Amino acid sequence: MRNFGGILLLLGIFGFAYSSSQLEKHDPIPPGKSFEEAFDYPVAKWELARYACVGAAGVGLLLALFPKGR
Repeated sequence: MRNFGGILLLLGIFGFAYSSSQLEKHDPIPPGKSFEEAFDYPVAKWELARYACVGAAGVGLLLALFPKGR
């Protein structure tokens, strides 16, 4: 589990960096759009991917630090 946690942590960090770079290439969402309408724009999908990568890195950190549980 420690190896898997390390791999997941690295994928999360690199995925966050890649998502952040892609996020800068797109225009922001116009104001006044609802949550559902926002996903018609690519910037919302990259923002969601960025948060997913942070979550994956967090789980990877926990798996790397506590491989066998408590």
